[in-house]
Amino acid sequence: MKKYVLVAALALGCQQRDAAPEKTSPTTPAPGSGNPAAATPTAAPAAAGSAEGARDYITIVGSSTVYPFSTVVAEQFGKTTKFKAPKVESTGTGGGLKLFCDGVGVKFPDIANASRRIKESEVATCKQNGVNDIVELKIGYDGIVLANSKKSKPLDIDVAHLWLALAKEVPDGATADKLKPNPYKQWSEVDPKLPAVKIEVLGPPPTSGTRDAFVELAMEHGCSAVPWIKALKASDEKKFKAICHTIREDGAFIEAGENDNLIVQKLEANTGAFGVFGYSFLEQNGEKVQGATIDGVPPTFETISSGKYPVSRPLYIYVKKAHAGVIPGIAEYLGEFTSARASGPDGYLSDKGLIPMPEQEQTQYRNVATNLTPLTM
Repeated sequence: MKKYVLVAALALGCQQRDAAPEKTSPTTPAPGSGNPAAATPTAAPAAAGSAEGARDYITIVGSSTVYPFSTVVAEQFGKTTKFKAPKVESTGTGGGLKLFCDGVGVKFPDIANASRRIKESEVATCKQNGVNDIVELKIGYDGIVLANSKKSKPLDIDVAHLWLALAKEVPDGATADKLKPNPYKQWSEVDPKLPAVKIEVLGPPPTSGTRDAFVELAMEHGCSAVPWIKALKASDEKKFKAICHTIREDGAFIEAGENDNLIVQKLEANTGAFGVFGYSFLEQNGEKVQGATIDGVPPTFETISSGKYPVSRPLYIYVKKAHAGVIPGIAEYLGEFTSARASGPDGYLSDKGLIPMPEQEQTQYRNVATNLTPLTM
């Protein structure tokens, strides 16, 4: 029934296209006008799909971290198969999943990239909008780095000091179990061993999966170093998360949008600043920026793949099963993404900074892709 509804939507799109001249956004390539793989992000990809009528290419939205991997696979897919290269847009994980969950049909994305796992609340929203059979594919691992310009000295920091530098409120040493607005202006005020440099960190917005992972993996672990705050996790988890996950808003942390390449450019211009982004961007810009050592472990391919690096996370793509077989090439695209030549240990995605999964996990998710097995939370 779902497939019938989607086919009907495609047919209606064709009728609308025949009834009126086709309009194409400057940033949204029309089918047949070239390779849409690395499209510039647009405000409303759903609307673009409606204007173009029945789509003969895949649309992908979501994580800025997964974007480079998804784009490379899309370009390879377009070159080596009979299908058109998918259009990939970097909207952030939260924004991408929202668009993905808006509905089923030609107006809505087929795939969402995510740098964190989909939330139960997002699955519920999907179901409310008729998006029921969601296929979850883990594609590999990534580390979140704190990087600065290679023109400056590298930073060696632990997660406790990182939380103290970036938290909105920190413990008031004069009063037990109390907090005060973050007073630290320089890293050296957090710990004399850190540089006497202004705390200035460029990072992702709240819609980003990188932001979600950073507060959970770095900020929360650093916050837990304070015994009375750690005890709150069992007694008042909501308050615990409010303390540990809330980043300061006084200018020390600057939301730099979803464009991680822009953060790299700003670090080049401002050698005293630091940036928070995925390891793949560090790998791609190794001649310009360097990653901080966190808890004594540098961010490298080896430390992330071994689990030693403390701020690492899995990466995902989510697929609408209802669109497979209707929008051309979805099954084949997933086959390319999960193939050994793409995401295996010697695959072309590892050259871009993706940390491959162990062989057992690779086999597991190849089977999920082949069978389009729906997610169960």
